[in-house]
This record gives sequence, C-alpha cells and structure tokens, in this order.
Amino acid sequence: MSQENDPQLKAHLAKKGVDNKMVMGHPAGLFILFFTEMWERFSYYGMRALLTVFLITEIAKGGWEWTNADAMQLYAWYTGLVYLTPLIGGIIADKFTGFRKAILLGALIMTLGHLSMAFEMIDPTFFYIGLVLMIVGNGMFKPNISSMVGNLYPDSSTKKDAGYTIFYMGINAGAFLGMLLCGYIGEKVGWHYGFGLAGVFMLFGMLQFYFGRKIFGIIGEEPGTHTQAELDAMAGGADEEEEIAPHIVRDRLIVVGVLMVASMFFFFAFEQAGGSMTVFAKDYTQRVLEGSTGTIFKWVDAILTIFPIIIVSWVLYGLGKKIFKAYPLTITFTAISFVIIWILGIWKVYREFSLEQTEVTVSWFQILNSFFIITLASSFSKLWEKIWNPSGPVKFAMGLALVGVGFVVLSVGANSIPQGAETASVSMIWLILAYFFHTTGELCLSPVGLSYVSKLSPKRLAGLLFGLWFTASAIANFIAGMTGSYIDKISETYSMSTFFLIIAAIPIAAAVLLLLFNPKLKKMMHGIN
Repeated sequence: MSQENDPQLKAHLAKKGVDNKMVMGHPAGLFILFFTEMWERFSYYGMRALLTVFLITEIAKGGWEWTNADAMQLYAWYTGLVYLTPLIGGIIADKFTGFRKAILLGALIMTLGHLSMAFEMIDPTFFYIGLVLMIVGNGMFKPNISSMVGNLYPDSSTKKDAGYTIFYMGINAGAFLGMLLCGYIGEKVGWHYGFGLAGVFMLFGMLQFYFGRKIFGIIGEEPGTHTQAELDAMAGGADEEEEIAPHIVRDRLIVVGVLMVASMFFFFAFEQAGGSMTVFAKDYTQRVLEGSTGTIFKWVDAILTIFPIIIVSWVLYGLGKKIFKAYPLTITFTAISFVIIWILGIWKVYREFSLEQTEVTVSWFQILNSFFIITLASSFSKLWEKIWNPSGPVKFAMGLALVGVGFVVLSVGANSIPQGAETASVSMIWLILAYFFHTTGELCLSPVGLSYVSKLSPKRLAGLLFGLWFTASAIANFIAGMTGSYIDKISETYSMSTFFLIIAAIPIAAAVLLLLFNPKLKKMMHGIN
C-alpha cells in the first residue's frame, strides 16, 4: 500500500508534525528508530553472547573459569535486571524526560558500560561496573524506543503490525551482527576487544538518533512541551481517546495482562539460549570440523556474515535517498558504522579461510535465531497481512508450542549423552533445528506482543505498560537463568535429555490453556484484533 492509498496514516503523521517522507511504504522515522535499535541490540547481544562463555572459559584462555551454575546465576541476575529497569525508565519518560531524551540518555550510559567492560583485564571491578551501567542504560532506552514506533501509526492502521515487524528485523539485524562479530572477536582475539567493540556501535546508534530527532515532530517530546489546545489544533479536534468506556479499557487491560503472563512462559524457555543452550554448545556439541565439512561451514559462515550486511546496507541506502538532504549527519554516522562493519566482516571471512582447522565458536549458534528472523520476518508479516490473521492469543499459543517443539528436538539430540557426562560431541544439527523452531515461535509472539500492548493500552499508560511488558520478560529471564543453573544437577541425576524435556513441557502446557481461553479473550479486546 503506498502512502497515497493510506490517507489515515498521512493524516496521523500531519497531526503529529512528523516528516511524511516514506521508505518502503512506511514513515522514514521508522527507519531512524530501526538503526538506533539495531546498534543498541548489536551491543547488548554482542556482549550477552560472550557473557556465559567468558565466565566458564578456563583462566589459561583468558576466562574466569566459573562453574556452570555460578555463571548461569550471574546471567539470570543480569538478564533479569536488564528487563526490569525499563519499568522505571518508562515511568521517567512518561513523567519527566519524554521518550527522546530518555533514549539518548540510555544510549550514553550503555556506551560507558561497554567501555568499562573493555577494561576487565585491568581489574575485574570494571566488568561489574560495566554490567550495572548496561542495566541502567537499557532501562532508559528500551521501553521508550518501542513506544515511539507505536506513536508513528494510528491504532486502526493495518500497517502498525507490519511496522513493528520491520522494526523487529532491525532488532535482529543488530543482534545477529553483534553476536557474530563480538562473539568471534571475543573468543578468537581477546575478550576485552569483543566487549569494547559492542560499545563503539552503541555510540554510533546514539549519534545517528540525536541528529535525526527532528524527523519525529512532537512524538517523544518532554511532557508539557505543548498545551492540550495546541495538540487539539494539530489534531483538528480533541483526541478520541477520552471516549472509550471504562469497562472496555478494563477488559483490554486484562487481555494485556494475560498476554504478558503467556510471554513469561515463552521467554522462560526461549532465553535458555544464552544460558543452558550455551553450555550445551560449549561442552556437548561437536564444534571442530575437518575436511569437506569444515570447508562447507566456512562458505556457509561467509554467506551468513556478508548477506545480512548487504540487506541492512540496502535499507540504509533507501533511507539515505529520502532524508540525506534534511538529516545529513544521521546518514553519515550510520554510513561510517557500516564501513567498519564491512571491514570487520571481510576480515573475519578472510581469516577463517586462511586457517587449516575450522572451530565453530560457541557464540556462533546464537546468531541462528537472528538469521532465521531476518530471513523469515517478511514472510510472517505478509502471512498476517494477506493470508491468515488469527487473534493475538492464537498467535501467542503458536509461539509457545513452537518454542516447546525446539526443546523436544534438543531432548532427542541429547539422548545419546550418558547420564552425568561432562563432555560429548553431539551433531550441530540439533542445535540448529532447535533455534529454527524457537525463531518461528518468536515471530508468532514477540512482535505481535509489542503491537498488542501498543493497540490495547490507553495512550496515557503506554510507557508504563511497555515497562510492564519488559518486566514480564525480566521475571522470565531470571527464572530461565536460575533453571539453567540446574543443568549439571539434572543431567547427573536423570539425563541431559530429561532437562530439555522439562523445559519443553512448560510452554506447551501454556499454549493449550491460551487456545482454550481464546474465544473469551477475543471478546474482551472489543474490536481490536
């Protein structure tokens, strides 16, 4: 649908004073948020991919040689708190700073966090200071950038879900490149280089957002910048939000609550990626490849490295064509960051081809999730837009069932591992398949969840509810890490296969419940679907 055929979106952008240039049928502002979030996720996931591996790696190899259980517990606290602080960040933005200032402040604090972590070899204290700064900065950044995406579209726009899916692709392009490059450089060159690299791109993300912030009109400004009369005049009349009956608001909020609880069951399983699945990749998966298998992997890895960089470079080119004249510095800073990414990508591919033996890094497996998202996101977006668009609860149930199937696959793969074994050499194919199922599940649930929170929330509570959505993730991440810390205990007592089956059963049970309650929940959404 072109902009001309979407007068509703055009009117909404004019009302908010947003630049109405379009890229791929969506407001250009969406793509500035896309790149800002992309670099933030690069830094977060680049660091997260290294965290557990760094902690459990032998001291001789520069790691800290922690036990799996201790590493998982730190991982649980870190990822839990990273998702808990957005609740506070959302409130601060709603009440005091507005979304834009909160995003900039968060990006600055996270840049400093990465810088601190890069000095871990001088003193371990820097590592912990870095983690704290990352947690605080993320709280200011995360809920507010999601809220800004929602504000670019009117609630009834068919493009809102598609807009969130495109934004979600940005998240995953950043996560993919971060895990690929920071993970590779951290494991093969030096941990502190991996931690430091993540911060460089966080800085670029902050600069490109800062210089492009005027494109958003009044979206995300400090509360109280404009009087209600001014806003009504821009809107051509008072806002329709006041007319929603209290019982409808209450019903919709209950649905948001149910979806949040469902998302906790999903992320409890999904977030094993940086925890127990990392341990499985490090100690139980055949990662040294020889002969033709090694050569095939080198080519696959080369394509995986270069192809996504080409795609996001093309998106940047599309945005640059539309807004370079008005916002030259935004495009320039993003372009510089892309030049660095190209250099690192080509260097990595060249270095791998010049080595005799191929050893797959532990963090490599985590890029599969983002790779599958980048390749499948537009298909899911088209599926919901054109072919089949079930209700939110049904999409959530599909997501829960699929993440469960991923762990059933891992359980089958781990069947050959003897009870209590400390190492094994299981084929890589099981982890690859598990990540495939997890990703299809995530595409049914995560972008859809963000979109529903945005559509079902009263405007005045949007920041708070996005904060609560991330709080649900915080609880899930914490439980995921703590559950992961029992991997050795359960494998010794029962088997590794049993450990993965337990994790599979929980989201599948939640999926069944959601399907049973779907008709009731659909009614309570009062027309929003």
